[in-house]
Amino acid sequence: MTTATTAPETGQPLLELDGLRKEFGTRHTNVAVAGVSLRVHEGETLALVGESGCGKTTLTRLLLGLLAPTGSVRFDGQDLATLTASGLRAVRRQMQVVLQDPYSSMNPRMRITDIVAEPLVTHEPEARGRRARARNRERVGELLEAVGLDAAIQDRYPHEFSGGQRQRVSIARALALRPRLLVLDEPTSALDVSVQATVLDLLADLQRQLGLTYVFVSHNLAVVAQVADRVAVMSRGSLVEVGEATTVLRTPQHPYTRRLLDAVPVLDPREGRRAARRAAAQTGEAGR
Repeated sequence: MTTATTAPETGQPLLELDGLRKEFGTRHTNVAVAGVSLRVHEGETLALVGESGCGKTTLTRLLLGLLAPTGSVRFDGQDLATLTASGLRAVRRQMQVVLQDPYSSMNPRMRITDIVAEPLVTHEPEARGRRARARNRERVGELLEAVGLDAAIQDRYPHEFSGGQRQRVSIARALALRPRLLVLDEPTSALDVSVQATVLDLLADLQRQLGLTYVFVSHNLAVVAQVADRVAVMSRGSLVEVGEATTVLRTPQHPYTRRLLDAVPVLDPREGRRAARRAAAQTGEAGR
């Protein structure tokens, strides 16, 4: 059962999910996503949170059109299931992803210039061939500078950079086709805390400058509190609570959401004891 918290919705729905369901297996069926319906509005950051194995990654693959679901996925009013191959290709230009581990998502034998230009070469015929190489390098340089890197690094390889720098390269690659929607799958969880902050600041700046819409997948509720406009809480393939970020994180309505928040480490022992007393009091009230 979903506990819906009313949230102010600005802009038109860019992404609409209705009754999404995905099962795996034949003899023993595993329901990874169970009837999820959700709206993502243009210009917002929707955080998708939940413990490992709850179905977050499967849901993002469904909304990107990488898996075929039961139910419908509509992007800017277009149902992905009804599109031709060329139509789906055009929509995919506008939906890009930044993965958790930037190193594993890059070919270690490719130079940065080719990694960032790969979407251009794949989707734009004019970006192919020797004559296009100079134009591609110019575009790659602009993208690298947009994410805070020097355009002169183009001829280097992924292993020559830190994790934070590689994630910036991944973001540059995702921006190459000027998408409207970015799916950010745990984009900072593999980074040090100080580097996380700089990447989150970069994402916020890019959203303001380019009008991007984010689906931000994370298990880190401290990060979610910093970046999200709305939060969708997922458990066992279903959404259990959806609402404005401040409301969901401060006054959660669903027991699962409360358990997630109670599991967040507390640095101050006194606050930890106070939280434990509040939890005990709530448990006592529920048992009456």
